[in-house]
Amino acid sequence: TMNHAAERAVPEAANVFVDAIGKMSIDDATAVLKGGDTAATEYLRKTSTDTLAARFAPIVEDAMQQTGVTRSYQNLIGSGGFMGGFMKDSKWDLANYVTERALDGVFLMVGREEQRIRANPAARTTELLKKVFAAR
Repeated sequence: TMNHAAERAVPEAANVFVDAIGKMSIDDATAVLKGGDTAATEYLRKTSTDTLAARFAPIVEDAMQQTGVTRSYQNLIGSGGFMGGFMKDSKWDLANYVTERALDGVFLMVGREEQRIRANPAARTTELLKKVFAAR
């Protein structure tokens, strides 16, 4: 399914996020620390979306091929398919759509976790998190 395609791409996010955090300036770090409940998530979205999309896309496309999603979609919009008359000239890209929704899901989950960490001292499970948010 499309969800499985998106799930296969998610592990790529950790390395991209580590890289983005490593490139964070003092001003960026201050803004994240003093920012709202999802300031870190928004920083990651701003600095990582293009890289994540480039890494997710081939994984999503491969998974869609393997699960038959691409073939089903092509049959649906093809000249003999149910939607063929409506979408024959469409430039809509299913793989791009799935990739974008996967990214939305990643940032949604990261944002929820950030909110939990900011709101609940018990959620700060590493010494670094304890130290960073104690200074807040």
